[in-house]
Amino acid sequence: MIAFVSGILEQIAEDRVIVDVGGLGYEVAVSGDTISRLPGTGQQVKLYTYFSVTQDAFRLYGFLSRDDLEIFKKLITVSGLGPKGGQAILSVMTPDELKFAIMTGDTKSITAAPGIGKKIAERIVLELKDRFTDADLTSGLVSGEQAGETRASLSDPGREAIEALTALGYSSQEAMRAVRAVLAKEELTDTEMILKASLKELM
Repeated sequence: MIAFVSGILEQIAEDRVIVDVGGLGYEVAVSGDTISRLPGTGQQVKLYTYFSVTQDAFRLYGFLSRDDLEIFKKLITVSGLGPKGGQAILSVMTPDELKFAIMTGDTKSITAAPGIGKKIAERIVLELKDRFTDADLTSGLVSGEQAGETRASLSDPGREAIEALTALGYSSQEAMRAVRAVLAKEELTDTEMILKASLKELM
């Protein structure tokens, strides 16, 4: 079992990277979101990994955080969804966006991932909905200082603003990104103010 690989980022391709660990190159499959957050080649990187074994291949899937890895592990427990499908979803959604989509039954956002149809999205919601709680989405506000760092979850007012936006017809993915953009600019703690600012962000 390979828990993580840590070394020099040697090469970045469309859906994989090569990490030089003491002179040994590990090819690691990564999502588009992970690629967008990687340092440049020649820099130090640490990827938490999942080792997939199939009849015709052995493959490492890599993630920049344990949170990314854990939700990936939950995803691939869904019947009919393998590691490639799980990675496809995490290429278009952050873990928090996916959690919120699952908790609100927003299959539309999940089907934005390539190769993920309505039936599998509904199965993801059905099989994983009870495995998340409000606590998964309430671990602090995104401040301006945090905006360029690893993603953080939202407080109650932020979550309430997202729920209001989804009630207005926006997808959970669109709503969460708008709220996060607002909270990255200034620290707002009132739901109504966050909602108004988020609506402007979406226009």
